[in-house]
Amino acid sequence: MAFLSYLINGLSLGSVYAIIALGYTMVYGIAKMLNFAHGDIMMVGAYVAFFALNSFGLPVIPSVLLAMLACTVLGVVIERLAYRPLRQAPSLAVLITAIGVSYFLQNGAQLLWSSSTKVFPSVVPAGSVQLFGGQLSISYLTIVTILICIAVMICLTLFINRTRTGKAMRACAEDKGAAVLMGINVDRIISITFAIGSGIAAIAAVLLCSTYPSLSPTLGSMPGIKAFTAAVFGGIGSIPGAFLGGLLLGVIEILSKAYISTQLSDAIVFAVLIIVLLIKPTGLLGRKISEKV
Repeated sequence: MAFLSYLINGLSLGSVYAIIALGYTMVYGIAKMLNFAHGDIMMVGAYVAFFALNSFGLPVIPSVLLAMLACTVLGVVIERLAYRPLRQAPSLAVLITAIGVSYFLQNGAQLLWSSSTKVFPSVVPAGSVQLFGGQLSISYLTIVTILICIAVMICLTLFINRTRTGKAMRACAEDKGAAVLMGINVDRIISITFAIGSGIAAIAAVLLCSTYPSLSPTLGSMPGIKAFTAAVFGGIGSIPGAFLGGLLLGVIEILSKAYISTQLSDAIVFAVLIIVLLIKPTGLLGRKISEKV
């Protein structure tokens, strides 16, 4: 029964990683760039939700929506000011810019809100569901986190596959040049991609801070790296891959902490990633793309 409890907790943590990883994989799949400031955009969303809940006394849902709006606007502004001018630049220049934006957001958060750690209030009522005569206890927060991850994944999949904008996104991911010839505004599609990825990062921020209620300007650093690892694990550029990679990463991390070592859990996670990439370089659900030269 202990193993089942660890497994459920791993799925809960993995759900947060999966939601964050969706932002990484969408941007890479369409813009072919790694937005390493994504975790820090999530951090800004956590602060907005924190002050909406504590300082303004807003209910949970309006606070989360406000955080989503702030992250969406921030993501679009960053794409417009920092990344769009580098559309034709070498990938190294874009990577360095992304790291610079990350540090800018972290230091800006320190100036605005100080570097002291704040305690984030839980957005889900305390309590748990008791199963098997009380042998297995699942908290409401765990259930809500998993359900929200599934809902986000379903909504995003339907949007990509069923809407006109979603089809334009798939066209841009396949061939930007051909998409332009078909009348698609590639810059607009990339901005929408940043908006969606940044917006859902705010949801992950609230769930993460509810699980680990320590809020600081460096909040997005380690979860951001692990979410990027999850995206690579599942196959960077693949939305189902980000979902699967996030869940597996969360399960591996929790089981490693439970049965091996809390100090070595992160090392084990990255070691598993290395092994998977050695066996399947494109990730679990990634596909190999051949380019003519």
